[in-house]
Amino acid sequence: MSIVFAIHSLLGNTVMYYTAILTLWALWRIIRKQGMDSSFRGAMIIAGGLAILQGALGVVLYFFSGLELARQVHVLYGALSALIVPTAYVYTKGSSERREMVITGIAILVMAVLALRALMTAGMRIVLE
Repeated sequence: MSIVFAIHSLLGNTVMYYTAILTLWALWRIIRKQGMDSSFRGAMIIAGGLAILQGALGVVLYFFSGLELARQVHVLYGALSALIVPTAYVYTKGSSERREMVITGIAILVMAVLALRALMTAGMRIVLE
């Protein structure tokens, strides 16, 4: 196993757990009738950056290591994950109202589900340690 593959695998787990925690944080903010703040927006940017880094490592693995994909849909899940944060930001126009918090919360939930599905289609086990 190459170091790039190991990082790609661990980063996949990180993205899944990070987005799951962000989903809970978004739900908490929605229940409390709060809008988007700079802390949550920064956490979303980190989530988007992690997804893009994960995708870049996946591209390196695919083109330079000769590894075959277990399923082609794995690439689709990764590409959609990387597009969710910018799409949510553009759709909400960077506003900080409660409505935008709901939209962003749904987007981050979708990102968490996509990360989980990407792990499942890759045949990677989810590390609970």
